[in-house]
Amino acid sequence: MSTPRFLTLPGCARAERLTTARGEFAALVAEPAGPALGVALLVPGFTGSKEDFIALLEPLAAAGYRVVAVDQRGQYESGGPADPAPYALPELGRDVLELTRTLGGDGTPVHLLGHSFGGFVAREAVLAARPALPWVSLTLLSTGPGPIDPAEAAKTKLLMDALGSMDMQSIWEVMQAMAEEDDAPAEALAPEVAEFLHRRWLANVPAALIAMGERLLGEPDRTDQLAATALPMLAVSGVRDYAWPVEEQAATAERLGARYLRVDGAGHSPNAEEPAATAAALVAFWSSVAAG
Repeated sequence: MSTPRFLTLPGCARAERLTTARGEFAALVAEPAGPALGVALLVPGFTGSKEDFIALLEPLAAAGYRVVAVDQRGQYESGGPADPAPYALPELGRDVLELTRTLGGDGTPVHLLGHSFGGFVAREAVLAARPALPWVSLTLLSTGPGPIDPAEAAKTKLLMDALGSMDMQSIWEVMQAMAEEDDAPAEALAPEVAEFLHRRWLANVPAALIAMGERLLGEPDRTDQLAATALPMLAVSGVRDYAWPVEEQAATAERLGARYLRVDGAGHSPNAEEPAATAAALVAFWSSVAAG
């Protein structure tokens, strides 16, 4: 799971609930000092939340963007029903489309970014909205073209099996025990971050995690369809990634006709691990889109 390095919001940001025609979504919103150059809508991945983007809020707002990071339906503070139907990928894509209409309703340009599984959701939203796309750009952050790496898929399948038979606290305890047995020692977390990760895990809706996991295991490659939209695109990865090999991400960017950037020092979550470099890359891309 993505791990934010800190949880304190910068002075430009606040937590709020966004009301849309498809329900309410928990969000972190950062405002620029002057008129916004655009809105950046940030969509987290599997087991993630809006807090995964907390380190991007201040630098992106300082560059002139209104930044909105959300919890998807079924994630952390957005919540959702136990019925699995609302978490089907087309439904999550419709959520993103409605959020976009809400945020960009005054004509402000909206830049869409999806991290990991959030990239699948962003792609789904774009393909469903054709031909009238309400976004001016799309960024795929640590997202591959189709199913995740076989080794990670095996872990995800075990988690999905557990979600069908165990309660969330019991699964958390097993996950923690497995992490302690890992040959690679985990980075020490600040107590408040460790507590947050536990609280976030317990708040996720199991049906949502199962539905998302199914897509990570079986999502078809829709790269050619996405490329045909001609939407300006950026693909960003770290230098290593357990979910999709970085070489596969780079090849996908080439097929999309997208710009590609590999963030030094980062793994699966450049947004949390190397936020300054990630923010700089996003601002440079969005500025080039505005310049035409």
